[in-house]
Amino acid sequence: MKASIRWLDGMAFEGRTGSGHSVTVDGPPDLGGRDRGPRPMELLLLGVGTCSAVDVVHILQRGRHPVSDCEVDVAAERRDEPPKVFTHIHLHFRVSGSGLKPEAVARAVRLSAEKYCSASIMLGQAAEITHDHEVVEV
Repeated sequence: MKASIRWLDGMAFEGRTGSGHSVTVDGPPDLGGRDRGPRPMELLLLGVGTCSAVDVVHILQRGRHPVSDCEVDVAAERRDEPPKVFTHIHLHFRVSGSGLKPEAVARAVRLSAEKYCSASIMLGQAAEITHDHEVVEV
């Protein structure tokens, strides 16, 4: 995998992925950022949440479970002093489907957390990561 980052101005940067997608990332206002995009640490949370969500949906679909939606709320705590690393990250999954079995969702979340989600497993080396879920009948 590769990525490139180019300084735009102020504290804004354009990140370009190896697959050709780009995102503007901006620093916080106290460092000169102008709210032109997410902060770098916010992108880490989006990455871990999305990585896990992809796993959960894929596992459920592969098992032919009737999943119709998946949302993940990610909340994190950081150290107060530099380096302000994450100390705790919690992922809450809301998975919807008609007749979707709670045990299937629990298994998918567990497999993502313990085996498949590279982002979660990597960040788990530095922060405590917890997960929970709910099943929404549609």
